[in-house]
Amino acid sequence: MMKLKLLVYSVLAFGLMASGSILAGQVVSPSTDEQTRAELRRNTQDLLDAVAPGNVAVWDKLLAPDAIQVDENDVVRTKPQILADLKPLGPGLEGHLDLDDFRPVIHGDVAVVTHEDKEYLNYHGQVLHSRFRMTETWIRTTQGWRLLASQVLAVQQDPPAAHPNDAQLSRFAGRYSLTPQITVTIRSNGNKLMVQRPGQPDRAFVPETETAFFEPGRPRTRRIFQLAPDGAVTGFVDRREGIDVVWKKMSAMQQQ
Repeated sequence: MMKLKLLVYSVLAFGLMASGSILAGQVVSPSTDEQTRAELRRNTQDLLDAVAPGNVAVWDKLLAPDAIQVDENDVVRTKPQILADLKPLGPGLEGHLDLDDFRPVIHGDVAVVTHEDKEYLNYHGQVLHSRFRMTETWIRTTQGWRLLASQVLAVQQDPPAAHPNDAQLSRFAGRYSLTPQITVTIRSNGNKLMVQRPGQPDRAFVPETETAFFEPGRPRTRRIFQLAPDGAVTGFVDRREGIDVVWKKMSAMQQQ
């Protein structure tokens, strides 16, 4: 995977954490919420700006000594591991991260922040745009606010749609069963499949490939049709995060 994405997913992602901790008995100078928001926002953007050039000094300063992060691959890192993974982008790569939708909630010397970050990456001449959702915990120290814990999610997007014709989609029309009591009816309609389940609203699925379909606005799941050796449709799997729920085809259906 592209280096900036790895850094964002693993290093920056789920992970901007603070350098410094609150010691018992220390007196921390009070500040207004407005000042605190400004400092947190500035610190966060500084961390984002330090990702592409691999600026370890910025991260070392703003991460707490006992900082912990969890990335989108469920990898947990400590501060030394975060700093060791921070490297400049390689040849042919150019990118930056912009802070967006910044929302802090401040309770005394602790702040919880959520924000979306917009990534721009020029990957050997191809420009890629991604978004990440960060949730972080900051603590106030005598040296300023430091990041203690962080987690990030990659904001998923709908994939590009394929454009088969109605005749190509009609072979998927029919009734499918999960159990004898749970069934769905599928019909083709233009360049999409309409899925009807009793007692629920109709749902539209758009082709991503010849046999894989996604529901616009819900990119976490896929409907992937299963074929026999002769090409006949035998059912489909409802796949979410790599886990399949299997539906069997009961009967074909004549398209109207």
